[in-house]
Formats: sequence, C-alpha cells, structure tokens
Amino acid sequence: MTAELHTLSGAYAVDAVPADEAAAFKRHLRGCPACGQEVRELREAAARLGAALATPPPPKLREATLTEVAHTRQWPPLVAVARRGGPSKTRLALWGAAAAAVGALVFSLVTTTTGPGADPAQQQLASVNAVLTAPDASTVKGAEPRTTTVVTSRSQGKVVVLAGDLPPLTPGKAYQVWLLGVSGVHSAGLLAPDGPHRTRPLLADLPGGIDRVGITAEPAGGSPAPTVPAVVMVDLV
Repeated sequence: MTAELHTLSGAYAVDAVPADEAAAFKRHLRGCPACGQEVRELREAAARLGAALATPPPPKLREATLTEVAHTRQWPPLVAVARRGGPSKTRLALWGAAAAAVGALVFSLVTTTTGPGADPAQQQLASVNAVLTAPDASTVKGAEPRTTTVVTSRSQGKVVVLAGDLPPLTPGKAYQVWLLGVSGVHSAGLLAPDGPHRTRPLLADLPGGIDRVGITAEPAGGSPAPTVPAVVMVDLV
C-alpha cells in the first residue's frame, strides 16, 4: 500500500483523490519528506500554470448566474435552535447542501469553459490536470541542485515538465526540452520564462519508447537536435 501511496502525489496536489485516500495519503506525508516536497512543488506549479493561463470570465456569466438564482428555489428560514456545544444537524445539513450546490455550479462552469470550443489556454490547463490526475501518472524528479519534476501519463500520451533553478541564460538562448528513447530524440518545445530561474510548466505529447527527458540551452528559436550537453537529465520509470 505504501508503494501505491507514493503515486498519489500529483492527484493529491490538485485535490483529485477521494476523501478516504486523501486521509491515508495525508498520514503518509507525515513520514515521507520526499512526497511532501513533491506535493508542494506540484501545487506551486499548478498555481503558476493557473495564473499564466488565467482568462477573464465570459461576459454573460454574471447574467446567467443571476438568472439561475432567480429560478432556483431557496431554502426556508432556519427555525431550529442549535444545541449548546455546536450547530444543529439541521444547520449542518443545509450548509452541506449549499456547498454541494456551489460545487455543482463551479463544476458546470469548468466543464463548459473546457469544452471543444473553449479557449486554447483553458484546454491546455484541462490537459495538464488530466495528466496530473491520470490513474497511471508517474512523477520523477531530476538530480539536485536542479528542481525539475517530470509527470508522465502513458494512457494520456502526455508529459508535463516543471523546471526550476536552471542556470541563467545568455542573450539569444532558450531552454529546450528533449524526449529521448528507442525511437530517437524528439523536441518537446521551448520552456517559457516565468521569473528568475523559473519556467512555466511545459505540456507535450509523449511518444512511445521514451525513457529520458533532457533540457539543453539552445538558440532562442530552438534546434532540430541537441547541440550542447544537457543541463538536466531525468530518467523516467
């Protein structure tokens, strides 16, 4: 069971595990510093990605919400008096119902904004989330001092690269991610800067047979193949 818990880091980081598994993983974190650090880094990366891809809500969202509220039956006033020592079960039940209604509305909005006609940024965010929460998601970290984390999902055919603490680049250079394996060397794209020594998460297709992910400093427009030794090399599992 412990080995299986190690694989829940990505899903736990974005609150995508059932309550019982979340409780078990939370207990696991108390004695596993590696998973604790991994969860913190993934949550930070998810926050950075969300901020980078954030878009204003649809113009008609407020109108649609108010229209839905106007046609939704409201709860009657509470008349039960809470017993001493805490709120009554009735009040707690109503709070739970309200929370469930809000959750349903948020889920509806998310699924609506990530549908086939959604903004590409929102679709990318949904794709990253699908990788992090995939049942077969595998998370590996590069060797220190770099803080590079790679999350792969073979079922999704995707890879997410979260790179940090990379050496400063000289003018005209950019970091390029490479996928290496029996099928050869494939470019996964360029890392976009996101502050000093940090880059935005990179989402890319994952060809079959890939067993390593490398990062090199290439000309700003990228190269068809690596031209210098890798500053980061991560072995996939």
